[in-house]
Amino acid sequence: MNNDQRAKIPDAPLSDNERLKGESNYLYGEIAADLNDGITGGFNGDDFQLIRFHGMYEQDDRDVRAQRQAAKLEPLKNVMMRCRLPGGIITPQQWLGIDEFATAHTLYGSIRLTTRQTFQFHGVLKQDIKPMHQWLHQLGLDSIATAGDINRNVLCTSNPVESSLHREAYEWACRISEHLLPRTHAYADIWLDGEKVLSSELDAPLSAGVSGDAVEPINGKTYLPRKFKTALVIPPLNDVDLHANDLNFVAIGENGHLVGFNVLVGGGLSIDHGNQRTFPNTAKDFGFIPVEQVLRCAEAVVTTQRDWGNRSDRKNARTRYTLQRVGVDVFKQEVERRQGFAFAPSRPYTLTERGDRIGWVEGEDGHWHLTLFIENGRLLDYPGRPLKTGMRELARIHQGDFRLTANQNVIVAGVLPENKEKIECIAREYRLIDDEVTEQRKNSMACVALPTCPLAMAESERFLSGFIDQVDELMAKNGLAKEHIILRVTGCPNNCGRALLAEIGLIGKAIGRYNLYVGGNRAGTRIPRLFRENIDVDEIMLILQEWIARWAQERLDAEDFGDFAIRAGIVKPVVDAAVDFWDPDKVPVSHSI
Repeated sequence: MNNDQRAKIPDAPLSDNERLKGESNYLYGEIAADLNDGITGGFNGDDFQLIRFHGMYEQDDRDVRAQRQAAKLEPLKNVMMRCRLPGGIITPQQWLGIDEFATAHTLYGSIRLTTRQTFQFHGVLKQDIKPMHQWLHQLGLDSIATAGDINRNVLCTSNPVESSLHREAYEWACRISEHLLPRTHAYADIWLDGEKVLSSELDAPLSAGVSGDAVEPINGKTYLPRKFKTALVIPPLNDVDLHANDLNFVAIGENGHLVGFNVLVGGGLSIDHGNQRTFPNTAKDFGFIPVEQVLRCAEAVVTTQRDWGNRSDRKNARTRYTLQRVGVDVFKQEVERRQGFAFAPSRPYTLTERGDRIGWVEGEDGHWHLTLFIENGRLLDYPGRPLKTGMRELARIHQGDFRLTANQNVIVAGVLPENKEKIECIAREYRLIDDEVTEQRKNSMACVALPTCPLAMAESERFLSGFIDQVDELMAKNGLAKEHIILRVTGCPNNCGRALLAEIGLIGKAIGRYNLYVGGNRAGTRIPRLFRENIDVDEIMLILQEWIARWAQERLDAEDFGDFAIRAGIVKPVVDAAVDFWDPDKVPVSHSI
């Protein structure tokens, strides 16, 4: 049996998304006409899905949904727009531009930093959507392919210390992002009246025509089976959570310069409550490639997943499910065939931490970098904490760049020594630096959830701050005020907040109720296990009270909480989530951490 035969899925009807992509005329659909439909604030038919490929999701304000329904009004429909920002780097001038748009043309006025190392506008009304894209274009930005069945925004470790290595890795993140973009001119034609943008000016792909499609040689007429995420990691910092991504390049340096990457494939975290055909998993190591082969490798992995992924069941369509179905070795062999060379053995590396280095660090080039903690990534002017205004004031004087992190924070990067005091004074004046923020709060994270996300089952962002107040009390009570647990909350099992790589993770089940997971590790290389299902906050706090007290009393040396939870038998470790995520009894008896 050859590889293509092994990859074939038993005959099953295609999902409707495959129809709408195929009939979309390469993502044009009827979006341009739909923009002129003043009867609704949303998009009709297939366009509701197609706008995602252009970087937007249709949403409505769920806090006022019932009120508007009672008044016989349509829900307050709007879009969330996510910018394409590979590596998370943005100039101060661009920041001032996005600040101006958020203030004047969105319902909420905020800038939201995301776990995908970029920013989102929430609450853009229909009449402002086209002007928004034109505004971004004038700033040198776009939102192409930040949603939909396509390679999403490419992440890169926000390493402010090893500047030469980071610069090289960041350049590859940008090149990968550009190489895997759609070639269709739909974005330019619909939003920019045909003005050229980067995605329409790309060189031909390395394997032009591999899909047999003249317009989309990499992505094909129906694009990928499901979303696809890519990240570059610079060890020992795993701030981008490599195991949450379909494709990962782990940077290997020699003498401060990049020589190549270890390639890991098939990570991902989204699940479906109770659906045992879904599971999170860590990425599988394929081997080492020299730096000059990065684009060829990226294209080979993407096109293999394009051709072999499940187009019938969208809940079973991500790369990790393809690996499970055909086998890791078979998938790897096909990638090697398409890229035209074999992987070399992986080079050694170590991952030790994930959190951002809050505060000042000095780079090897003598420049300083200030990482600002932004709780939940939400930049808005709060009473006594005018964070959004503070960022605006920093942008007006800063001569370096800003680096958004995958932990929803922002780095004021490349500060000259003579400007360091001025930057710090502004950051403190606007409470962007707050010495009272605990280590636990710095290492906790939540997705957006209510009121804007249509998928949210429970609160997340609005829940986290008060929840951490209670956790902080437990930590201090047990003499652990300077310690932390990697703690994350998501409003639904899609896991935008990456709770399934946390030491303690909460996943929303219903309003006020969550599934509680425990047992991930500090480095982000182990999936946590479900401990208790569908419980309220009071029960969660009683459980955490017991766990944290035991951790304080029984830990070995500086043992991290996730490792303690496994050693103490609170849960069994997840060894291979494709096998044992839903059934702990399938953990091999011989396994030990």
